[in-house]
Amino acid sequence: MLNQEEIKKIIPQREPFLMIDWVETYQPGEMAIAYKKVKKEEWYFAGHFPGNPIMPGVLIVEAMAQAGAVAILSLPENQQKNALFGGMDKVKFKRKVVPGETLKLEVHIIKKKGPIGIGEGIATVNGQLAAKGEFTFAIV
Repeated sequence: MLNQEEIKKIIPQREPFLMIDWVETYQPGEMAIAYKKVKKEEWYFAGHFPGNPIMPGVLIVEAMAQAGAVAILSLPENQQKNALFGGMDKVKFKRKVVPGETLKLEVHIIKKKGPIGIGEGIATVNGQLAAKGEFTFAIV
């Protein structure tokens, strides 16, 4: 298991844009399972939406991408590099995510050729699908 300080040794994101709180397990270059505890104090809830806070879908996608970045940037040859979005495909949102819930992020690297690859992710809350999609990334 990795805590936030250990995660920061692998990926470059920092607060307020670090979207994962801990990593349960990961296999360098292959997969990662991470979690985000969604707190009512999150910066984005002030405007999304007042009186009806819902985690923005783009931030759920970002959280999945950061979990995938743990897998790909933990490879020795990718240390101290960045994983950038190259594209998104087949992204679907299936349920809202609200304060007090814990988002489970499971990402598998399904293709890699040179610095470009594709990750497949799912985000769930208590076993219920919240979002899924494929993400093209570039290592720079």
